Amino acid sequence: MKGIVAGKAFPRGRYPHIRRAGDFLFVSGTSARRPDNSIAGAEADAMGGSRLDIAVQTRAAIQNIADILASEGAGLGDLVDVTVFLVDMNDFEPYNKVYAEYFDYEGPTRTTVAVHQLPHPHLRIEIKATAYAPPQR
Repeated sequence: MKGIVAGKAFPRGRYPHIRRAGDFLFVSGTSARRPDNSIAGAEADAMGGSRLDIAVQTRAAIQNIADILASEGAGLGDLVDVTVFLVDMNDFEPYNKVYAEYFDYEGPTRTTVAVHQLPHPHLRIEIKATAYAPPQR
């Protein structure tokens, strides 16, 4: 299927991972969800308690975006804009620290907003992105 990237978690609705429009690539909201639907940075103990690690989830979401962009011959350096959705703004500092491992002031513009919830209660972050990457001829 066009826009669906092999080896990535299948979209939870009828939308692609990525869509090209001319020289721009639009990446749908991407999280730390793995192809088997487990979530990086989410652990449950025997008593039903959970441990959710925003740093691990941030790295996984960014890596998933990198892999999705690679399917169109692009990379993180081609990003021009990202929107980040956090379930809890108390996660901002550790998320921001991980984000800075990948991007600096010459990277994409960024907006970070708090949301009530994401499609799974163990998800702490989702990122949607736009890249400028003319097709390789």
